[in-house]
Amino acid sequence: MKVERDLHMSRGDGQTSYASNSRLQEKSILKTRPVLHEAVAAARASASLSSAGAIVVADLGCSSGPNTLLVVSEVLDAVAAGRREAELLVTGGQQPPPPVQHVQFFLNDLPGNDFNLVFQSLELFKKLAARDKGDSLPPYYVAGLPGSFYTRLFPDRSVHLFHSSYCLMWRSKARTDLTNQQVVPEELARGTVLNEGNIYIWEATPPSVVKLYRKQFQEDFSLFLKLRHKELASNGQMVLAFLGRKNQDVLRGEVSYMWGLLAQALQSLVKERRVEKEKLDSFNLPFYAPSVDEVRDVIRQSEAFDINHIHLFESNWDPHDDLDDSDLVLDSAQSGVNVAQSIRAVIEPLVAHHFGEHILDDLFEIYARNVAAHLRKVKTKYPVIVLSLAARRAPKYQANGDCYSLFAHGQFM
Repeated sequence: MKVERDLHMSRGDGQTSYASNSRLQEKSILKTRPVLHEAVAAARASASLSSAGAIVVADLGCSSGPNTLLVVSEVLDAVAAGRREAELLVTGGQQPPPPVQHVQFFLNDLPGNDFNLVFQSLELFKKLAARDKGDSLPPYYVAGLPGSFYTRLFPDRSVHLFHSSYCLMWRSKARTDLTNQQVVPEELARGTVLNEGNIYIWEATPPSVVKLYRKQFQEDFSLFLKLRHKELASNGQMVLAFLGRKNQDVLRGEVSYMWGLLAQALQSLVKERRVEKEKLDSFNLPFYAPSVDEVRDVIRQSEAFDINHIHLFESNWDPHDDLDDSDLVLDSAQSGVNVAQSIRAVIEPLVAHHFGEHILDDLFEIYARNVAAHLRKVKTKYPVIVLSLAARRAPKYQANGDCYSLFAHGQFM
């Protein structure tokens, strides 16, 4: 598995596409709207100090479909609202009105993303935005930027706001050391498969495997913070939302159950001899759902960001279930289908590359039944971590990339 090649949402706008099955992610964007608007206000202030005055906004892991341009729309609304507030502060016409700020958007995702669909949707978006927002619509520009956000994407101090939704739980690479390599001598000697029958962490996953997943998260998130800090302007902002977990028990988190039920569906196909057992045992998702404490620890160790806001909210597994305050699942069978469709839209390319396209329909039909059986017992929700960060003025990193704290040496920019 090569993450940069294989990890992308299902393309197009058909029945199983991400564009048609991304309501869960839409709900998250709308839920985090107040946090995003606050960050835009801070980004506006930061951009106004630069000679150009334009706000540079990057949406990392933008994917395709309506949610991509929903983020653009929310930022434009926040910029317009900020300008209206500034105009109200101009008293008696004695002060000139604030200058119009242009907004430059960069939509980033891995090269396999369906950028064609994004840009095909852009013309209609522009027409609707001009109609709905009228004169309050600030001048804006949209560009695509393929590449991994675990690499450098922008010049130093060039971005005022980074946004990312439902992306940072994905790791930079799949673990290749979960079978019989590079773990501990005992496992090497026995030549055992360490996470047999699983595709992620679940109830029977050994502590050594959990440690590997956690280490990969810590390395990836630390690298992500380091890279973004270099790219952010002074007082630059980040708004991040991604799947996490509510408690410290990684073996029994809600997301672990979600992937565990998919592993059970694959096990069913193994029993039917339609999937090779070795194929299942070698399929390890490049994924980790951290706790809030794990996230906070990496941020503190980076010494590069202040936490403006961090909290966790829950979203129903079924993206079409809006009864957030209820423990009742009205139709478990239909909810199972809804969950399976939303997960298929996300993971189908990875599954198809590893196991082949011929199993997809049957696999997700079995998965839908597994989810329905689970929901008949308990209504389950995704924990979503929402994070707002501000870049500190003094970077932690030297120009050569060596890691040490300028705060400790009293060096401030």
